[in-house]
Amino acid sequence: MSDLHELSSQDFRAILVFTTGLARRAGDLILEGSAAIQSASSESGVGEKKNSVDLVTEYDVKVEELVKNELKTQFPTFSFIGEESYAAGSRPPLTDAPTFCVDPIDGTTNFIHGFPFVCISIGLIYKRRPILGVIFNPSLIISGITGHGSFLTRGLTAQPQRLPLSTPKPLPSLSQALIAVEWGSDRKLSTISAKADSFSRLAGNPAQGVFGGKMAHSLRSIGSAALNYALVAQGGLDLYWEIGCWPWDVCAGIVIAQEAGGIVTGSHDVFAATSDKDFGAMTEEILTGRKYIVVRAIGDTNEEKCSDAQKRIIKEFYATVEDVDAN
Repeated sequence: MSDLHELSSQDFRAILVFTTGLARRAGDLILEGSAAIQSASSESGVGEKKNSVDLVTEYDVKVEELVKNELKTQFPTFSFIGEESYAAGSRPPLTDAPTFCVDPIDGTTNFIHGFPFVCISIGLIYKRRPILGVIFNPSLIISGITGHGSFLTRGLTAQPQRLPLSTPKPLPSLSQALIAVEWGSDRKLSTISAKADSFSRLAGNPAQGVFGGKMAHSLRSIGSAALNYALVAQGGLDLYWEIGCWPWDVCAGIVIAQEAGGIVTGSHDVFAATSDKDFGAMTEEILTGRKYIVVRAIGDTNEEKCSDAQKRIIKEFYATVEDVDAN
């Protein structure tokens, strides 16, 4: 592999092949853990993470250790940021060096309940920007490299399908949108009330008393940031918004969504500051800012190009929802 600070397209392809195989091996461990948890009693040792909705299991640690050790063996000079190691106090600063950014089990609450929207997310940050991503759910794998597209593969033998899966459609307004939102782990009254009010405006009918209501087609809570990004990339979701995620939740998904024509930006303030200049440019501030919105590729019309439509949708969305602190 070429010099540490000058990775090539060939290097990235080799990294993608290795991380894809590693994600599949980690997926086997996730399935083992799911089976063990479903058959265990309440005294199985499964403990609480931050509250009753966000549970952690021993398999989070097992999967992260498997991935971390394999990556360290194959890429000894690369840095590593993982959810569990970060929680345990390992918090290396982000540098220009290639850095793997890993969520071993994204969707741990789903994992505990046997709800099948669970995945491992392996991202690579290079020169402080997400550059490569692999998201693996035991039934599908989604991957991408900056400049080389993103792809969905179903099962072990199917051919990869380039994302989005169909020609992007126009999106006239939020009223035609299928929107992913999440409640997150911060459940204090001010945060929950602000999110509930925002969700009500997104879904509510203004003709029936919901002031500012957008009457979106519907809202979805998948329970996995990485899979939400993947669904936006393939076109199944029109947009996804969340406050409180961490870089390991979104690093792989950012690459995959952008390579499928999606746009990713940060908070209300970040969007306001970049909507006229550098709109859609991924920065360290957005990656680490813990506030994200991603919008799918939108089909061009005679009146509006994709990026202008994405900007319009984000502007409408941020005029509807309330910003809160990321805790």
